[in-house]
Amino acid sequence: MEAWRRLRFGVAALVGIIVAGTVGYIALGFPWLDALYQTVTTVATVGFREVQPLSAGGQAFTIVLILVGVGTALFTFTQVLEVVVEGHVQEVLGRRRMEREITRMEGHVIVCGFGRVGRNLAQYVTGAGQDVVVIDHDPARTAAAEGLGHVVQGDATIDDVLKEAGIERARVLVTALNTDAANLFVTLTARSLRPDLFIVARARVESSEAKLTQAGADRVVNPQGIGGARMAAFVLQPHVAEFLDVVMHDGSLEFRLEEIPLLQQSPLAGKSLRDAHIRDSTGALILALRDGSGEFTTNPPPETQLCAGQILIAIGTDTQLRALAAAATQGGNGRSSS
Repeated sequence: MEAWRRLRFGVAALVGIIVAGTVGYIALGFPWLDALYQTVTTVATVGFREVQPLSAGGQAFTIVLILVGVGTALFTFTQVLEVVVEGHVQEVLGRRRMEREITRMEGHVIVCGFGRVGRNLAQYVTGAGQDVVVIDHDPARTAAAEGLGHVVQGDATIDDVLKEAGIERARVLVTALNTDAANLFVTLTARSLRPDLFIVARARVESSEAKLTQAGADRVVNPQGIGGARMAAFVLQPHVAEFLDVVMHDGSLEFRLEEIPLLQQSPLAGKSLRDAHIRDSTGALILALRDGSGEFTTNPPPETQLCAGQILIAIGTDTQLRALAAAATQGGNGRSSS
């Protein structure tokens, strides 16, 4: 920043003048402490009398010191004020700009807590092209989170903080704070503010999972339990586990998994899988269906009826999945360009 560069130059120049002035007064016969005192009072224009009577040479030296030193001191003090005021103004303007941007957001994801779990989660979500608002009370964490998206510094258990993060317009809230008690409180608060909000809560111990569900969490995740299950999968079925990891998270394969809602206006609604010709028209493959009760139908047979409100779990290329999404949600022709 240019202001910081000028400030560093001013401080260096002022220190140099004080050193030069002290050395000059010592050469004029002043003790070193008197010389330093005389230099500082002269440069600062305090107006005290001379510590010792000045000769003609001393007076000439003092005149030069005043002309050079006072200007340098004023320049340095001005830069200090500029850096302080500019930094404060930029902070205020940046915060207000972020608040305005959050008020315009819809369908975003709120992540409460930017620890190890929250950080990785936010990185995955932003990497998928979703808007994220991070809430954390730690200034160091919120500063780190600014590179991923929008940030609200505060306590996620407070209603106003959640409202500042745009909970009224959010699609999902994830609470990944350090304690289960804090996650429970955030879940209760968020559910009271948005009864229809999808909430994912982190649980550190197994006994907290039922409590978080009762508090209103739609999904409860125990990272330790999931970590153990994944390690077991690599032990028992390493190729299957690695394939799922690559499809879900890596992005290096052409294929990926997607969930697509089937809307009422879709031409697929009311047809069987055989009559819908999804594989022929889009290229995507339906792996499972989920109905309104939450039950999964895996590897559904051709005579399975497609109904509005179902969630289609499909695998395919990006082009194929977009074609399926068009047919399932917008009534498109579902033709793939691949």
